[in-house]
Amino acid sequence: MGEVAQELGENASAVRYWSNYFEKFIHPQRNAKGNRLYHPEDVDTLKQIQFLLKNQGLTLEGARQRLTEDRRSVDKRVKALEKLKEIKQELIAVRKAL
Repeated sequence: MGEVAQELGENASAVRYWSNYFEKFIHPQRNAKGNRLYHPEDVDTLKQIQFLLKNQGLTLEGARQRLTEDRRSVDKRVKALEKLKEIKQELIAVRKAL
């Protein structure tokens, strides 16, 4: 849970809430201690949810509807945004090296 929250840059409580609210899309397993273990697909879904809530400004219900109706286009946008962030980091590193 903590690792996923850190990867997303969110609090663990927000990730936990999203997991519960979007239970149709996110299916974490639990270990013997009861901790949530997220699969890579679940992390991708959480990134999509974060994009819809934070970047698109949708409500929780709006994000749920968007994932239900047009999940493929949301996934494409999230991956494009991640790629742009990677390129930005590379450019910053090149500028520092100069």
